[in-house]
Amino acid sequence: MKLTLKVWRQDGPRAEGRFETYEATDVKEGMSFLEMLDVVNERLIESGREPITFDSDCREGICGTCGIMINGQAHGPMRGTATCQLHMRSFRDGDEIVIEPWRAAAFPVIKDLMVDRSALDAIIAAGGFITANTGAAPDGNQIPVPKPAADTAMDAAACIGCGACVAACPNGAAQLFTSAKLAHLNLLPQGQAERWQRTEDMVETMEQYFGSCTNYGECQEACPKEIPIDFIALMNRDYLKAKLKNRKLIGQVFP
Repeated sequence: MKLTLKVWRQDGPRAEGRFETYEATDVKEGMSFLEMLDVVNERLIESGREPITFDSDCREGICGTCGIMINGQAHGPMRGTATCQLHMRSFRDGDEIVIEPWRAAAFPVIKDLMVDRSALDAIIAAGGFITANTGAAPDGNQIPVPKPAADTAMDAAACIGCGACVAACPNGAAQLFTSAKLAHLNLLPQGQAERWQRTEDMVETMEQYFGSCTNYGECQEACPKEIPIDFIALMNRDYLKAKLKNRKLIGQVFP
């Protein structure tokens, strides 16, 4: 295949960006999208030009670093697929492909297609973990967990933190990411001790960086792991409970 690529180039966070056009030739249908960009970069380097900067790590759809906008869609045209798992058979010979970084105020561009996702890390640092000292790991069947809760927690844990939900949302909201990270801990017995403080801390940290959710639903459509917006409803419910329970707890400690 021969493709025309319109790629966003930006030398740094404060530099003025622009689109540049490249021809991608001899593209094989079995290539992944990132492999195609690798080939384009090899040719740019051979011609003495600056290669295109983009995030890439696992190339197995589990690390979340590969996210870019492809023809205005987060991760491209295939539903439930990360950019690194998107294959060129999804395009046709002669297509023009527009490639951009995530467009969100919370994700400033570092260079070209690479953005700073540290705002998501701040949400995790606020409470996306368990600190209770539980001793040695218990046997797998020692703590009974209802299967619906275990299955739902596993679905939430599928979130790879790529930021597609934020990039696709007209408000730049991170409710889907935050709710998934909360649910996979809050639904399990091990997460109950810190459930309410975790919820309050993570939600309020999220609100410092990201916009508000107004139920567009674009987040679940863009998510490469197809995480549903049902988790946002669970998060909102837990947040309301957390504000009440944490206030009562403070009243007991400081009467």
